[in-house]
Amino acid sequence: MAPKVLMVAEKPSIALSIASVLSGAQIFQPLFKIGQIQILQIFSRHRYLRRNQTRRHLSQEARGCSHLVLWLDCDREGENICFEVIECTGFHTSDGRRIYRARFSSVTEKDILKAMNSLVDPNRDEALAVDARQEIDLKVGVAFTRFQTSYFNGKYGNLDARVISYGPCQTPTLGFCVDRYLQITMFKPEKFWMLHPYIMYKGYELKLEWERGRLFDADVAAMFRNRLMEDGTMRVVRVSEKLESKGRPSGLNTVNLLKVASSALGFGPQLTMQLAERLYTQGFISYPRTESTAYPSSFDFRGTLVALVHNPVFGGYAQKLLTESYNKPRAGTDAGDHPPITPMRSAIEDSLGNDAWKLYQYICQHFLGTLSPDCRYRRIKVEFESGGEQFQCIGQLVTVKGFTSIMPWLAISEKNLPDFAEGEKIEISKVDLDEGNTSPPDYLNESELISLMEKHGIGTDASISVHINNICERNYVQVQAGRRLVPTPLGISLIRGYQCIDSDLCLPDIRSFIEHQITLVAKGQADHSMVVQHVLDQFRRKFSYFVKQIENMDALFEAQFSPLSDSGRLLSKCGKCLRYMKYISTQPSRLYCGTCEEVYYVPQKGTVKLYKELTCPLDNFELLLCSMPGPEGKSFPLCPYCYNCPPFEGIDTFFGAPKTGDSSKLGKGVGMPCFLCPHPTCPHSVIAQGVCACPECSGTLVLDPVSAPKWRLCCNMCNCLVSLPEGAHRISTTQDKCPECESTIIEVDFNKKTTPLKDGATLHKGCILCDELLHSLVEMKHGRSFSRHGRSGRGRGKGRGGYRGRGRGNNKQQDPKMSFRDF
Repeated sequence: MAPKVLMVAEKPSIALSIASVLSGAQIFQPLFKIGQIQILQIFSRHRYLRRNQTRRHLSQEARGCSHLVLWLDCDREGENICFEVIECTGFHTSDGRRIYRARFSSVTEKDILKAMNSLVDPNRDEALAVDARQEIDLKVGVAFTRFQTSYFNGKYGNLDARVISYGPCQTPTLGFCVDRYLQITMFKPEKFWMLHPYIMYKGYELKLEWERGRLFDADVAAMFRNRLMEDGTMRVVRVSEKLESKGRPSGLNTVNLLKVASSALGFGPQLTMQLAERLYTQGFISYPRTESTAYPSSFDFRGTLVALVHNPVFGGYAQKLLTESYNKPRAGTDAGDHPPITPMRSAIEDSLGNDAWKLYQYICQHFLGTLSPDCRYRRIKVEFESGGEQFQCIGQLVTVKGFTSIMPWLAISEKNLPDFAEGEKIEISKVDLDEGNTSPPDYLNESELISLMEKHGIGTDASISVHINNICERNYVQVQAGRRLVPTPLGISLIRGYQCIDSDLCLPDIRSFIEHQITLVAKGQADHSMVVQHVLDQFRRKFSYFVKQIENMDALFEAQFSPLSDSGRLLSKCGKCLRYMKYISTQPSRLYCGTCEEVYYVPQKGTVKLYKELTCPLDNFELLLCSMPGPEGKSFPLCPYCYNCPPFEGIDTFFGAPKTGDSSKLGKGVGMPCFLCPHPTCPHSVIAQGVCACPECSGTLVLDPVSAPKWRLCCNMCNCLVSLPEGAHRISTTQDKCPECESTIIEVDFNKKTTPLKDGATLHKGCILCDELLHSLVEMKHGRSFSRHGRSGRGRGKGRGGYRGRGRGNNKQQDPKMSFRDF
């Protein structure tokens, strides 16, 4: 009996490509089976492997298999996922089953077959290197981030940040941007003067360049100008001509792709990598994460050119290279990972979309440029003398366009000069003394920042784009015209704070050291656990010192941001001191009581206003009305205190909680509005305003109290909406229950002109599920059909015994000064 083989790929499209090649293009199912071979796809990166469902799925598929072939991405992160898959499948080399690693750089038939015929063992050292980096970054980042966020977020009103994060890579990246900002702000301009004589010769007006460049003394510059005017002629001292060349590019690696995409295409690093990843999984380019710029000696350049011959844009140029014999690319750097990024098959704009096509187009142009001749040109330099001063002009004439034919933005700027004879004297037509000011450097653009990160070893080809995106999303820098990164007050204050306390925290040196140690782990030259322990010990001491010295950073924040007491507008009364609290709308949105010095977070989306000056029966806080954005956004009341400190246990989902993760955990903007409150007598709770169970989820449809005249029910758990009779004067819930389904009876006061009742009556009570009239007037906006045969009862609002009140005194204040022992 033939052995049963399980093959695991990381992405559905790659699994499909592998299955298609190995089966002769006969397989098109999500779980691919070829005889005794199964090819299983993993839907995303390693975080999903930790989910029990995926673990169970891998374990089930591995039963009865004697061979495991891993088709994960061929980088360190992919190697790390290999060992997670091995763990999930239960494969062990000790039990006689074989484990193989397929190494490939593209999903073409040739590369897949080549990888299948040259399987290797997975590399545990590279996987351990990823584990080391992840553990260091997670523990260090979480420690500093948690402390900074808890320390600063409750102190300043115009501090526009929900999370004040620190990262061993992210923070030095921000440091580069702030360093450039400080260079700009501290720059003092100086005046300078430049001498520019002009001559007319054989129909050409030529502006000559002064050998001295520029002077910073106006009187001296004027003296030289007078000497030129007195001389009146230029004498040709020397005419030289030189054949020069501009070398074709070497292979394209990830860093250079990111730089060109930002500076030439206007794509941010994150978008660039998303587009490149998509092109790769679709088979149009080779693997886009590589540090190498040198092609292996065995690379099939002819086959790649043949694949582009029929392209309507590049086909003619590719055919020309094949016909006239292409050049081998220049020698580059071989990092030992993947070949340079290369087009693998032809594509057209309509099939890719605008942005993906622009990136694909550049990759094709770059590849064709690497196989083209160098650009060659004549450089003519004419040197002059007048009044004892030296001047020159330079001309350039292209003789062979070479690679600039396909990469025209790199073309040589041509400038024609007339023929000069040495010793010849030419009359000066005019002399300009131009005045200017020295200027500061501009803000870093993404391309320059990527170069700095590469130079100092900050991040990898796989993570550079992530770090730049993080400092943008955290509101530390803003991307402005020309994709220049301008630090915000928050970003500046953070870096200056680190510099005051411990400059190592924002300098690239430490990260370079860490990356060097991780590289040693990947090569098997350093012990994984010892490297992690050493780095964490260093950061543990730095963290302890940082916590003690935080007041130094706080002083910078005080100078930049306004205290809570000076921020926001008066909105509602505090239930403790009965004084007005201020509403601060900047993220994270919150209320601040200056008397009690307490902060109460509110929902982070939508608008908040006072709700009819009504108060909560539990704590006497004035209620707020939150209205979500959009024409169909729900509105609901909330008590600021109950929202942040729910008085009842048993509520397992809070409003504003993320869809993934623990939805029962409170956070900034996550809490319990009135429509989740199970208070038995409060007129705003789910007990009083809930009508019936939601047909879409386990929630309750609650009456929107301010939706008139377009009355509606909103689910307190999902986005399900139910429209009630439109134009009614009033719709309210009652204390009565439907005898058939236990839903709440509602009372509708119809408009006299549009009432559907007989004899002009306007008042009607009934169940929206069981009452024929009311049921005919309701309409589902989102969700499945809404019928009386759906689930009965009040859903989560049905019982009162499921929730238990807990005293207000049970809330413990957590010490923000955490340590590594908390991990």
